Amino acid sequence: MKKEAQENSAADAKKKEEVEIFNKADGLIFQTEKQLKEFGDKLSADKKAAVEAAHTELKAAFETKNVDEVKAKTEALDAAWMAASEEMYAAGQQAEGANAGAGAQNPGGNAGGADDVQDADFEEVK
Repeated sequence: MKKEAQENSAADAKKKEEVEIFNKADGLIFQTEKQLKEFGDKLSADKKAAVEAAHTELKAAFETKNVDEVKAKTEALDAAWMAASEEMYAAGQQAEGANAGAGAQNPGGNAGGADDVQDADFEEVK
């Protein structure tokens, strides 16, 4: 039995790699659909189109069950999402910077004090 297992170890490793590739692709297809619904309006038209095209290509490759094609399309979709997420991150940083700039222009208010802070005794309940 050990001898048989050793003889088939290479085939088992290859099959395991194929299954992992298909699992990653399946998860990425689901994640992409979910994230496009959630963040689609925050993406520029060209980045969204690139992600949607890569998503469609990966779904088609997944249906064919061609391991090499699925692996290549998974990498392409990962790259498209990377570019799109960089754009969303940069836009978020610009918006955050604009909000920080607006706050700096209004230095009044509660800059140094605390409102109605009271010391209180408490008992930790376990």
